[in-house]
Amino acid sequence: MGIILGGVLAIILGVLGLIKWWVLFLKALTALVPFILVVGGVLAIIIGITSIKEKDEEKREKLIEESSKDKQ
Repeated sequence: MGIILGGVLAIILGVLGLIKWWVLFLKALTALVPFILVVGGVLAIIIGITSIKEKDEEKREKLIEESSKDKQ
């Protein structure tokens, strides 16, 4: 029960804070958008490079298996 009351209180305080500091909230949001785009771009590049490396490794393993089957 205490957790529910704490959640309701947090929502009420959050809404009141948004109303009171709406302009500051918009400025913070405006400042965060470029940062989020940069971080998202870096993550996309890392994921893409990892994916390419995994595919390359799978191709190598497949070629090794095929060459070992050919030798037998």
